Amino acid sequence: MTKHVNGIEITGLSYSYGAKRALDDLHLQVAPGQFCALLGPNGAGKSTLFALLTRLFVAPQGRILLAGQDLARSPRAALARLGVVFQQPTLDLDLTVRRNLMYFAALHGLAGRAAEARVAAALDRLGMAERAREPVRALNGGHRRRMEIARALLHDPAVLLLDEPTVGLDAAARVAITDHVHDLAAQGLTVLWATHLTDEIRDTDRVAVLHRGRLRADTTAAALRGGESLQSAFLSLTEGAA
Repeated sequence: MTKHVNGIEITGLSYSYGAKRALDDLHLQVAPGQFCALLGPNGAGKSTLFALLTRLFVAPQGRILLAGQDLARSPRAALARLGVVFQQPTLDLDLTVRRNLMYFAALHGLAGRAAEARVAAALDRLGMAERAREPVRALNGGHRRRMEIARALLHDPAVLLLDEPTVGLDAAARVAITDHVHDLAAQGLTVLWATHLTDEIRDTDRVAVLHRGRLRADTTAAALRGGESLQSAFLSLTEGAA
């Protein structure tokens, strides 16, 4: 098995809530610089997987490597290589964009000029530099989401996790966010994008279809859909599947 030093490697991962099996012997690899869409309906196990990848939950069995670091053996080193955008916003609405980011930088041990430089670079990367002094409350949903992505990039992670990042956004904001994150992957960032929306996925993207805790498909979007729409292929894999 090839080791993706700057990517994600999941081997034999299982997790249960009592008698309910949320993940069942999951194997998944995401290479450096790859955009992988984790596609699944509600209840598929996507949020459980993200909780395990971020160590909110601890897996009783299986192995997770993040950027070559074993999450169980070296959790600090592994999590230091990880940026996360959760589904629910976690911004302080009364602080400015810049102050929110400076606070988060401090949590990563960054201060002074180093923190200023990281914040400026992250905002520029996401096209948010001109909004730096605005209170977060004044931003629309799309710009708030961009800001959360900028915050996740402050410590220069190798891997970026996004859990349903476009929920609640309008069509234009959804397109802008998906385009930005695809650009980040093209620059070398490993991206795992959890979604149930097939229109966010490009033909060249890697797609891992998760349903009832099991991986139903793992290929490119073009190969998965064949001659039909990705939505139709997705529904055929998940509707009525055991």
